[in-house]
Amino acid sequence: QVQLVESGGGLVQAGGSLRLSCLGSGRNLSDHVMGWFRQGRGREREFVAGINNRNGGNTKHADSVKGRFTISRDNIKNTVYLQMNSLKAEDTAVYYCAANADWGHVPITKYGYAYWGQGTQVTVSS
Repeated sequence: QVQLVESGGGLVQAGGSLRLSCLGSGRNLSDHVMGWFRQGRGREREFVAGINNRNGGNTKHADSVKGRFTISRDNIKNTVYLQMNSLKAEDTAVYYCAANADWGHVPITKYGYAYWGQGTQVTVSS
């Protein structure tokens, strides 16, 4: 139902910044809670940040990225963003955009999201 396409990943030096974008189609993302997850090599997919579909959109950020990463959404563009600053080598992972038609809260596990993008690679060199 919902198609999600991530972009903006790439190679960056430690301390640098990237902004990931998640473009939705097929459905209006304003009706969905949105999340960003990441999966490093040999690791489980972990929650990074999420944003509600309520007016104003409350957010959650994992402790590991709080203060460095910021999730936001632009309903006119049907796009969700992840601004990543002060990147560290341990941030290296495939980053996935996710969506679920479940308002009222921001799930913090992968099981809370029904739709997923293909992922975009972020590599941070030290």
